[in-house]
Amino acid sequence: MKKYATLIALALLFSLTSATKNTNSSEDGWINLLDNNLSKWDMYLSYKHKNGYSGKIPTDANGAEISPIGYNKNVNNMFTVIQENNEPVLKVTGEYYGCVFTKENFKNYRLKLKVKFGTKKWEPRTDKLMDAGVLYHSQGEAGVDYWRAWMLSQEFQIMEGHFGDYWNIGKAAIDIKAYLPEGGMNAVADESQQFIPFGTHTENTGFCMRKMRAETPNNGWTEIELVCFEGKSLHIINGKVVMVLQNSRYFDGEKFQPLTEGKIQLQSEAGEVYYKNIKIKPITKMPAEFEKLF
Repeated sequence: MKKYATLIALALLFSLTSATKNTNSSEDGWINLLDNNLSKWDMYLSYKHKNGYSGKIPTDANGAEISPIGYNKNVNNMFTVIQENNEPVLKVTGEYYGCVFTKENFKNYRLKLKVKFGTKKWEPRTDKLMDAGVLYHSQGEAGVDYWRAWMLSQEFQIMEGHFGDYWNIGKAAIDIKAYLPEGGMNAVADESQQFIPFGTHTENTGFCMRKMRAETPNNGWTEIELVCFEGKSLHIINGKVVMVLQNSRYFDGEKFQPLTEGKIQLQSEAGEVYYKNIKIKPITKMPAEFEKLF
């Protein structure tokens, strides 16, 4: 009997241990996207851009076009996973423009991660603000943007003083609750305003400023959350909504098409940046606390 009792106790302990591990990896429906091997991510590197870059393909001393680094070539260990308090942290050196991007496509979800900048900068950002971003609903080939580094997508900007801004990438467009831009001023997001269009084939540029600064002071870890549901999205910084967006779309050359799902890209943009606690949770409706914003 003692032998069987011992076996039963061991079996129960194993079950409890497994349940704990499963809870840690998918707590309350949240799925961890970052491990020590970047097993859920691919990567793309374009160029080491120089000061004076004009949007054209870089050329060598003889005027011949230079090819981008390409997919899954981790030159100079651009992307590495380090440990901080026994937790994995993605370190991006920023030396080349590019990204890591999820192997899986996602639609209708909440994405959370923490981010902060390092100290290293590269041309052409050595005298500019630290810059990066989360690109969502990413589709197609990389390199369709001005910097020839990213896929068609919508950008949740991560930048010194500008956490939560919007940029369109490629031929994307979206509607944002914002104050109308006037003269040389930028549009500024605010949920008290009406939705106005931004991006390709709209009357406004592909840029809108976030409502307010909400990032952690002194370059502390800042939590960003992206909520996406059926073409609607929210940019959230440390729990504060800084932008409300809807009608995500792209121009296919003839007409607009919905842009409501795709891969997630984390940018490398000539500045050292760190990402951690990257997790995603599928949703079947817009969370109740955010419905009134639309």
